[in-house]
Amino acid sequence: MSDATRVFLIDDDAELLRATGQTLELAGFEAALFTSARDALSRLDAGFEGVIVSDIRMPGLDGLELFERIRDLDAELPVILMTGHGDIPMAVKAIQDGVYDFIAKPFATDRLLQCIRRAAEKRRLTMENRRLRLAAAEGGAGPQLLGQTPVMVRLRQTLKQIADTDVDVLVTGETGSGKEVVANLLHQWGRRRQGHFVALNCGALPEQIIESELFGHEPGAFTGAQKKRVGRIEHADGGTLFLDEIESMPMATQVRMLRVLEMREVAPLGTNDIRPVDLRVVAAAKVDLGDAGQRASFREDLYYRLNVVSLSIPPLRERRDDVVLLFHYFCEKAARRFSRDVPVVSDAVTRYLADHHWPGNVRELSHFAERVTLGLEPVPASIQGSGGAQTERGGDGALSLPERVDAHEAEIIRETLTSFAGNVQQTIAALKIPRKTFYDKLQRHGIVRSDYAER
Repeated sequence: MSDATRVFLIDDDAELLRATGQTLELAGFEAALFTSARDALSRLDAGFEGVIVSDIRMPGLDGLELFERIRDLDAELPVILMTGHGDIPMAVKAIQDGVYDFIAKPFATDRLLQCIRRAAEKRRLTMENRRLRLAAAEGGAGPQLLGQTPVMVRLRQTLKQIADTDVDVLVTGETGSGKEVVANLLHQWGRRRQGHFVALNCGALPEQIIESELFGHEPGAFTGAQKKRVGRIEHADGGTLFLDEIESMPMATQVRMLRVLEMREVAPLGTNDIRPVDLRVVAAAKVDLGDAGQRASFREDLYYRLNVVSLSIPPLRERRDDVVLLFHYFCEKAARRFSRDVPVVSDAVTRYLADHHWPGNVRELSHFAERVTLGLEPVPASIQGSGGAQTERGGDGALSLPERVDAHEAEIIRETLTSFAGNVQQTIAALKIPRKTFYDKLQRHGIVRSDYAER
């Protein structure tokens, strides 16, 4: 079982501790039981990937003191406090100080499990974000190829294995998936990093210009060529040449490019001089050039010459576990760039991250994170309900029954608060629920009572 599902359960009531521990084990958690807060604290460090559940009133080190020690150790480690009814004001103060949640004894099993699952998910995201930041720091200030899914881990390992070699590389992947990032990392991680990294998008230039851009020209080589121009190939001597959308390269240019790859020499337009070049070529394509149907007019011999090492970048929809991780990373990056606070992610944004197809891949996700950070409310209204609740959706994105019940319950509470202008006593009487239950539900649904009070 992974550390992300571990729970440190602390209570000086041995019978309650044992019974609650069995409940957690049956629910799939790995429970470590402690009758002493000091014993639990001695087993903790900042790398703990689980959740702490502790009673408040205990001899020696009590739950509040334990929380303060844990906060000093790792302020982002979720702590859930179990309290008697008389301790609720104390627990509310603790939540203001950073405790994740509190549960009043006696508590319903489902309430405890739901709370722990939410805390465990929060901890998982926290630890993944730390790993992302560490990976970014190790990669330096340059481009990053982030992600913790197995396919991305293998891709980074492969890049490091071949970075110091001189083999040409063919990279395939959809628009926005990170092909230029891969090419740049091959350059930065290899021995050619002291040379230039030269990029050219073959699909962005007309046929009349691309040869001059690639091969360079001498004065008078063609109408308008008034002075010498060093081409991209020669400029990349000693470094890396990145050719994006190479499937768009004109046929005549392909013939000349084949000679560059085979002979490692270039002849600028307007001269018979042959100039040797020492460079690595990384080519990128949006289509599978190995498929004759997709290759179209791309020369087969050029494909095989480029295809010494082939790398494929998976689209974002095929590595869903990286979406939330990357989103939080891009939000932090955007917050620094725009001098804004890192945004609190709403339920609607979380749902959108999970359900969106991401045809623009990582580039689209990065832009989405920037809009969220700027507070531009980019989530389509079709997946949001009134008052922030989400609507029920059909098809593969349909809400589960518990989610529908939660959304309906939240809407009833909001309507009732509105009817009584936020009056707690009248709202509780109309809903026919205990005051404690009412405040629990406000917290769970993120409802602020004062928003409904008369001004």
